[in-house]
Amino acid sequence: MPASSKLPVRGYLIHLTHYDPRWYKAKGRERPFDLDLGLEIVNALAAEGFNLLIVDCADAVRYRSHPEFSRRYTVPMKNLETLAAAASQHGLDVAPKLNFARSEINTHNHWMRAPGESWHHHFDDATYWRMAFEVADELIAACRPRRFFHIGMDEDHDRSYRQYIEAIKTLHAGLKKRKLRTLVWNDSGIAYASGQIHAEKSLAAEQAVPKAITQIIWRYDAVPKAAIARVGRLGFELWGAPGWRRPAQATAFRDAVLRAGGKGLLMTTWMPCRASNRRALLESIRAMGPIYRGDA
Repeated sequence: MPASSKLPVRGYLIHLTHYDPRWYKAKGRERPFDLDLGLEIVNALAAEGFNLLIVDCADAVRYRSHPEFSRRYTVPMKNLETLAAAASQHGLDVAPKLNFARSEINTHNHWMRAPGESWHHHFDDATYWRMAFEVADELIAACRPRRFFHIGMDEDHDRSYRQYIEAIKTLHAGLKKRKLRTLVWNDSGIAYASGQIHAEKSLAAEQAVPKAITQIIWRYDAVPKAAIARVGRLGFELWGAPGWRRPAQATAFRDAVLRAGGKGLLMTTWMPCRASNRRALLESIRAMGPIYRGDA
């Protein structure tokens, strides 16, 4: 175990909505996120020593610049402002998250499609990036982040390696102008065969993107020690994302990040912020809190 088990960044990812194959199938039944539960989650995070709230926004909130992205479950931006303000009052930094990965399989970027648009429309053209930063600017105004913006970019199928790297660079350059640091998922910890395209894209990006981009290595069933050590050696700021179900794995993941000189751990649950998940969400925070703050 490292000499100190205290990480400076102890984050939690809350889902106002999300896009992946499982969620996408249920979009027709999705309800607006529960703001009251979101405020309870903020209280629980503060009590457990977390200091960063990352908010997965997508089309959960209404954008003035792009009302065409609204869905039946979309809520006013004011709801996000209320959540972010409560987090700040409890001492948590707030970071918006939008996923710009392109994949017809994983659907992460389907939130950014107007009715009738298909995957090839505005494929990383000037219009696409203008829209991306217009909605990002609205989230920045609502959340008032002090340091970070999460761009997703996991499980991208549709871009070539070059296009994938250029997309990350474009997002980083725009966020740098806004005085925010870029957070990106790093897929190189993936072990399953069908995910190697994503792992290899992350490996290629590590050699080409600015070192100022924080790399978040995720894996929920094991600890990808080699990937963690490698990213640490490359000079990126390194965070880990071990999931929420396995305390022993989260502890080992944290210790591997610390040994590699990493700075953060990000808890993810991939559950909607709604009343039916209240118990599971709050109990998982209490279970993981001691690990994240270095007491276990």
